[in-house]
Formats: sequence, C-alpha cells, structure tokens
Amino acid sequence: MIDKKWWQEEVIYQIYPRSFYDENGDGIGDIKGIIKKLDYLKELGITMIWICPIYKSPMVDNGYDISDYLGINKEFGTMNDLDQLLKEAEQLDIKVMLDLVINHTSDEHIWFQEAINNPDSPFRDYYIFKDSVDGKEPNNWRSIFGGSVWQKVPNEEKYYMHVFDKKQPDLNFENPKLRNEIYNMINTWLDKGLAGFRIDSITFLKKDQNFESLKSDGNDGLVTCKYKTRNQPGIEVFLNELKEKTFNKYDCITVGEAPGVRYDELSEFIGEDGYFSMIFDFKYADIDVESGSDWFKRTNWTTKEFKDLLFNSQNEIQKVGWGANFIENHDQPRAISKFITDESYQNFIGGSALALMYFFLRGTPFIYQGQELGMTNFQRQSINEFNDISSVDNYYRSIDEGFTEEEALQFVNLRSRDNTRTPFPWDNTKNGGFTNGTPWLSLTEYYPSTNALDEVNNTNSLFNFYKKMIEIRTFSKYKDILTFGTFQEVENVSENIISYYRQNNNEKLQVIINLSNQSNQINVEKNDFKVIMHNYEKVVNNNQIINLKPYEAILIEL
Repeated sequence: MIDKKWWQEEVIYQIYPRSFYDENGDGIGDIKGIIKKLDYLKELGITMIWICPIYKSPMVDNGYDISDYLGINKEFGTMNDLDQLLKEAEQLDIKVMLDLVINHTSDEHIWFQEAINNPDSPFRDYYIFKDSVDGKEPNNWRSIFGGSVWQKVPNEEKYYMHVFDKKQPDLNFENPKLRNEIYNMINTWLDKGLAGFRIDSITFLKKDQNFESLKSDGNDGLVTCKYKTRNQPGIEVFLNELKEKTFNKYDCITVGEAPGVRYDELSEFIGEDGYFSMIFDFKYADIDVESGSDWFKRTNWTTKEFKDLLFNSQNEIQKVGWGANFIENHDQPRAISKFITDESYQNFIGGSALALMYFFLRGTPFIYQGQELGMTNFQRQSINEFNDISSVDNYYRSIDEGFTEEEALQFVNLRSRDNTRTPFPWDNTKNGGFTNGTPWLSLTEYYPSTNALDEVNNTNSLFNFYKKMIEIRTFSKYKDILTFGTFQEVENVSENIISYYRQNNNEKLQVIINLSNQSNQINVEKNDFKVIMHNYEKVVNNNQIINLKPYEAILIEL
C-alpha cells in the first residue's frame, strides 16, 4: 500500500458550470450560481468540487476550446467571482479543483492566431503544421469528432492538426518553449490556492512523428487517429517533466483523463512515483459501445461482462496505486439509463443500486451533478435539438455507415453527452428553477418529479441515500476500512450479482448488488451480519442465505 494521501479521503463533486445554476438570468450557469449553491453541496457532504472549464473560450466544445488560459469566460463571470468562490468554499471546508486542457487550444487563442496568420512566426511551432501530400491532407487519420484531423491553412499548401474539432488545434509538445509556457500557466493557477486539476485528454500529448497513413476502418476512407496519437512511446518524457515542473512543487491532487493506458503501464501513471494522483479507467464505463467515439457500434453487454471489467480495473489499480471511481461524467450518458436495463427500475431502486455498487470501491469517489438525484437520459426528437458537436458527428457518421435517420437518432439519444449537460433541476417550477431566462439547453422532461428541493426534503430519496453513503465513508467507524481497506472480489456468486469485500486488519465489510430485474440468492459467511446500508425496507435472510430482490443493494459488516 502506498503512503496515505489527503486526496484519498475526498468525495469529489463534478460541476458542469453552464448547467448548474444561473444567478444572473441569462440562461447560462455561472460562478455566482455555484457560490449560491455551496450550502446544497455542503448538505450533501462532498469535500471537493471539480469545475469543468471556465476559461475564456468561444465555447465550440463548451469550454474545452480555450482562447485564454488565465482569463475567465465572461458568461461565467470574472476572476473576482472565482476568488470569491475559493474564499467561500474554503469557509465550508470544500476544496476546488479546475479542469486543465493542454492538448489543444481554441483556434482563437492568440498563439494560434499568430501562427496561422504569419508563416514565419515562432508561434507556428507551438502547433502541428504539415505540408500537403499530392495536394491533399498529410494522412488519412480521423479526428475524435469525425472528419480528417487536418485542416487546410488558407493560401498555403499546409495543414494544421486537430485530434478533436477543427477549432481545437493541437499543441506541439515537441517544442520546449511551448511546454514552458504551459508550465508557467499551471503554476500561476496553483499559486491561487487550487486543490489541483482534472487533466483532460492527457494521453494525446505525444504524436507518432512518422505521421503515416493506416488502413481505413470506415466508409469515409479514414482511420481513427487513436493508433498514432494516444499514449504513444515517448509520452513519459512529457508527463514526467510536467509533474516535475508543476505538480511536484505543490501538495495538489491530479486526476488524469487517460484513455488508452494499459494495465501493465499503470505504475508509470499512478504508482508511487507516477505522473498523477489517480486516473479514470474507462474500460468498464464504455461497456455499452465497442468504441467510446463510435456510438453506432453498440454491444449487448451482460452483468457478468461488466463485473469482470469493473473488478479487473479494481484489482489492477490496487496493485500499484489509486483510482478515481465514477459512473457518470460530462462525456457519458446518465448511469441509470445506461446500466439499469429494465426501465421500471430506472428510479430510486436502480439509482441506489448503482450508487452503492461503485461508491465503496477502493479509490476516490466522484459524483456528477444530478447523479445524486437519479437524473436519467432525455429523448430528443431531432438532431437539431442537440448542442454537443460529438452528437452531431455521430448522427451523420451513423447514416454514412448505412443506418437510417431513426436509428442514428436513437444512437445519439442513448449516448449523447448532452444527456448529462442538461440544466440542473433545483425545483419543480419553470425551467426547474435553474434560470429566470431561457436555458441554453433544454431540460429533460422529468424535472417536475426529479428535482433537488423535493429530494432534500424526502428522507427516503436518492439524494439522502448519497448523503448517508458520504457520511459513512467520511465520519463513521467504517471510515478507515472504506477508504484504505483492500478490495477483494466475492467469487462463486450468480452472474447477475456484483459483490466484493473491503477489508482492513480483522474487519470485513461486504457490498452486495443484484444488478438484474430477477430475484437472486447469495450465501454470506455469517448469519449474524450487521446491515449498514440497504435500498429496500428490510433484508430477507435465511441463516447465511440472503434472498435478493431485483436491483437490491446491501452493505453489511461481517
């Protein structure tokens, strides 16, 4: 076990600022809105907030296209507002973590404007420019958001590279001057007193420098750029330098969004001398699709397959370091809609089963805004109702791959990132109490019956279920075992049961989840176990056999 760190004890709440709370009535959530709702977060019990990008941006990708790293986007407020948030959060013992996006900038960033407008500018080497090949793009790589990764430079036979949208040109980390600019920016933010960063798309910093084309994998003649731009050999040089020049100087938390990392590489990323405090593992989160960026490649996953991926992740991370546990974020659909396949249980029962399943895994738990209310996916009727650029891309790619418009729309409804970006429903009034204006994105149709006011006041709500889980992990006599105890899979159980032990010295707790709409049974070690948490009225047991109802979830002390 690695030395205990303060960030292992945190419970982190992710805020999508555009959709959290609109204080000034323009239809867009803002920093003052977060300040106004700090008491709600304190009531829930979380100890840290992670705020998605609030930097200056044209908002093509909702803030992940940054035009000024040290400026606040005016729709969110001002730097004074952020200073006030940091101050008031500290008074409530809530730490603040920001998003860090350093793989790319906006094409409106001054660096890129200088680069694109002046071929002799030193800023041209801050980005990746390549000559055309036979009058066409330098290679056949497809961007994460669809289409070529290359965009032509006006009046030149050159292209610039964008792994994501064409308005998000990739930075050239091969350039040490660029890297030092990034490090100075990071240290400026950490000097303000941030707890740390969630680091976006960090495994894309290193590109294969041969830039060769590969065999096409789609009807568009292109191939996913992941094979040549994600977790490439040599990235360790950049990530070690990043850590040494910034994070190591501060006692901060660093959470890497690190897709493409193999388990035999985990020690480099989160080991005792790893690049980050923890990383997100997407291998179980993306079980519903063959590829996280190709939503039309659906899978007919089973609970056993999901369990195997989840437990394998836990076991591999436990060997070397620490994990970031999640079931929702701003790039995923709502967990209840994705993991609870029987719609009649897409309610408190299903939501609490998922909550208990993941929250007490070994690692730091993350809660995404609205997850604690049991929010579900929407059902949009037209592609024109979507804001997310990835949703639009997947819709047209699905049609190009031979699916009908109806099928394409269904793929997008199931997987759209807009599902978790809809405005937060604070009450059952117009626009869910999110804004007095017109919301930037339509709410789900469920907010009159799923909203924060009702759930806070209902002792049997999912909100209060999450509140109790947080209290148990943070303050109860089980705090140490649930935070630092080891993880062990419970074997020889039904394929639809997900069960594991958390152990510490002679203490042992067991989490039991029936992730199905069928009744099940499980044998436990003792018949005099103590029930700590439960999502039904009572546990039905006969000696050492527990009879489980559909989506029943139990935490017991053995």
